[in-house]
Amino acid sequence: MKDKYITVTQLTRYIKFQLDNDKNLNHVFLRGEISNFKAHSRGHFYFTIKDEFSRVNAVMFSFNAKSVKFMPEDGMKVLVTGKISVFESTGNYQIYVDEMVEDGVGNLHIAFEQLKEKLSNEGLFDEAHKKSIPKIATKVGVITAPTGAAIRDILSTIKRRFPICEVILFPSLVQGEEAKDDIVKKLSIADNYGLDLIILGRGGGSIEDLWPFNEEIVARAVYAAKTPIISAVGHEIDFTICDFVADLRAETPTGAAERAVPNLLDILNYMDQLKIRALKTVKSILDNYHLRLNKLSDSYVLKNPLSLYEVKEQKLDMYIDRLHKMIIHMLDQYKTNMSYYTFERISFCMDNILKEQRISLSNLIDKLDILNPMNALKRGYSIVKKDGKCCEINKIVKNDSIEIEMHNGKIIGIVEEVKIDA
Repeated sequence: MKDKYITVTQLTRYIKFQLDNDKNLNHVFLRGEISNFKAHSRGHFYFTIKDEFSRVNAVMFSFNAKSVKFMPEDGMKVLVTGKISVFESTGNYQIYVDEMVEDGVGNLHIAFEQLKEKLSNEGLFDEAHKKSIPKIATKVGVITAPTGAAIRDILSTIKRRFPICEVILFPSLVQGEEAKDDIVKKLSIADNYGLDLIILGRGGGSIEDLWPFNEEIVARAVYAAKTPIISAVGHEIDFTICDFVADLRAETPTGAAERAVPNLLDILNYMDQLKIRALKTVKSILDNYHLRLNKLSDSYVLKNPLSLYEVKEQKLDMYIDRLHKMIIHMLDQYKTNMSYYTFERISFCMDNILKEQRISLSNLIDKLDILNPMNALKRGYSIVKKDGKCCEINKIVKNDSIEIEMHNGKIIGIVEEVKIDA
């Protein structure tokens, strides 16, 4: 009886075998809404496709996911194609997606809008970053296909408008999967070629044909270029990401050529106008100088130069006489002042000196009086001497002969006893 039972793995493999061999499930076209979307770091997409009543798990491996031009999001309605199979580890059936497009809107259009919004938020479209187009470009680089209407229109327009301009072609792929890398490569080469300007473009076509100019790596290469770039992709109604990033957008390749170089006839006409204006200006300046010269020639000074000299000579004599009189007057005043001030100042100085000496002498006398020992004797003090010299009591012994000097006489005696206070 036990042989009737099978394992879960066996059941799951049987179901997987049946689904994998069902032709109706090998190529399924499915419409639904994305939920629980997750982009794995290895490039795989994991999500759920649902409608109002059911849902199914979905996986899109990286080798298929890289062909999706937009980034899927939750809530986005999509059309997917793939096969139905079972994931054995969980026993759940799921759809393995090969292709995915937006339901109702083209896949490329969604990718275009997403990249446009992303680069705009980063500031790549800001006018502050755009370089000015030179007014007169003498060396222009063109990145486009080497054959086709675009390069013919550009070359013929530049030759007609400004034949002295040097045009250098950097032939590039402008369509297909490899075009984006080739465009980036040619941009790098042209940007280091010493050009005044670069024209990047191609003729018209479908959005698929123009798609290399909507690639992010191309847009960032245009933004990073040091050389001003004019974008001329498609026709007037065609817009690409490069148009927004470039320094200037032209509606057509012919329009790009017209914006790249001036019209030689316009320059020649402008130079003629400048020549006329310069001649008028020079003539006006010369006329003013002639008028000033005539006025100077007719002036009284130039016609009678000696009269000017005579007037100055007379004024000089007057100034000399006035200066001489002023000097004599000042010397007389100095003599008078010196005579008066000399005697007065000497007398004044002598009096001051005598007063100062008297005061100084009086101060010295007062100091001597204070230090005079005789003044102390008048107040009742006396001086004891031994052998004619002043001495202290510890130098005197019994039977010494001493003199006691007072203010009005001397006493001579013999010491009978010496008492020293302890």
